[in-house]
Amino acid sequence: MLKKLSEILSFLLVGIWRVTDREVGRGPKYWFFNVIKVITLSVQRFTNDRIVTKAAALTYSTLLSIVPILAIVFAIARGFGFDEFVELQLRKGFEGQTLTIETLLTFINSYLEHAKSGIFIGVGLIMLLWSVLTLTSNIERTFNQIWQVKKPRSLFRKITDYFSIFLLLPILIVVSGGLSVFMATVVKHLEGFVMLGPMVKTLVRMIPFAFTSLMCIALYVFMPNTKVKLRHAFLPGIIAGVAFQALQYFYINSQIWLSSYNAIYGSFAAIPMFLLWTQISWSICLFGAELTYASQNVELYNFEKDVLNISRRYHDFLCVLIMEVICKRFAVGERPLTAEEISSQVCVPIRLVRETLYELIDLDLLYSVTEDEKSGVAFYLPAEDLARLSVAEVLRRIDTIGSEDFNVDHKCEYSQEWKTLAEARKGYYEHTNVLLKDL
Repeated sequence: MLKKLSEILSFLLVGIWRVTDREVGRGPKYWFFNVIKVITLSVQRFTNDRIVTKAAALTYSTLLSIVPILAIVFAIARGFGFDEFVELQLRKGFEGQTLTIETLLTFINSYLEHAKSGIFIGVGLIMLLWSVLTLTSNIERTFNQIWQVKKPRSLFRKITDYFSIFLLLPILIVVSGGLSVFMATVVKHLEGFVMLGPMVKTLVRMIPFAFTSLMCIALYVFMPNTKVKLRHAFLPGIIAGVAFQALQYFYINSQIWLSSYNAIYGSFAAIPMFLLWTQISWSICLFGAELTYASQNVELYNFEKDVLNISRRYHDFLCVLIMEVICKRFAVGERPLTAEEISSQVCVPIRLVRETLYELIDLDLLYSVTEDEKSGVAFYLPAEDLARLSVAEVLRRIDTIGSEDFNVDHKCEYSQEWKTLAEARKGYYEHTNVLLKDL
């Protein structure tokens, strides 16, 4: 029994990552394995990326920025004439946190009153915009870390993109609330129908779940500074939206159980409870982002343990093989390949292909060209004349990777060892002086 469990565990941790679609096809077995891979990878990255710590940092940023952000939302809503409706929806959204929402609304009204009186001009306005940009930048930075994106949005894109969201947010709230009112009205007219009445009531109850899920999907697609495919964000967005609504339901009902806690801390009880609710909400949101990343990039982690433990001999072989494929296509004037196409052609895991390509670019053997800035798809071309690109040249440059600045006396004390190795390499290079395009 223990042996069987050990085999299952070994398969889930190692063996399953060696199963490719070439072996099992694209049938139910492949998709079942894919689901297991996505869940396993998400949980591993949730732990390794210390998402709970990141959620705590975002909770702190949220606490500092929530009043300025809501002030902007209410200012825009008042401009359109539906600020009372937005306030009503906000109260519904923070149901069970009466003291918290009353305090927030007091601060918001104070912000807007200062704006009307002119005190809010200058430094105050700059601080408001800075608070908004700080929170949204922290959120983007966290999502970029999850997606392993090193380059954030430019300042201009941050201002235009983020404030577009704040402009649309009140309209989305009104549309969601209006839809709820419309559906409630329909329910009253259908109460006499045995079948339709319960069905429409169920649909009305599902509106908060649908709205929250759509918000999560939009966040997962829009926030990272990279291309996120909608089909990979759809299911994680629904999972995060449902989990958030479940948390909201649990939070509202838990207020009844915490009467003794409220009796001790009084009005201050709302603060730690709000902080706890915010941190768990961010944890749910970031786990959904991990699910989205894992769903879109699960193939990058096939043969992960093998990739991390690749031998020097096999590493050199892959460098030569990939250079050969790229040089031959360039020599006959064919379209250059993407990393995915190279991976498919040479039957090597995409993650290993990407790492090898990055290394060859650093060695000035290849360079990448992006045909379309929006798609971000890169094609790879030789960086030098094909007449100079030989197997020996590739191996010679691989040998220069890394630092040689150590206090080992290879000129005097260990000169014989250094000379012997240099002569062996020289002969090695001479016997491999074959052009890549001629392989």
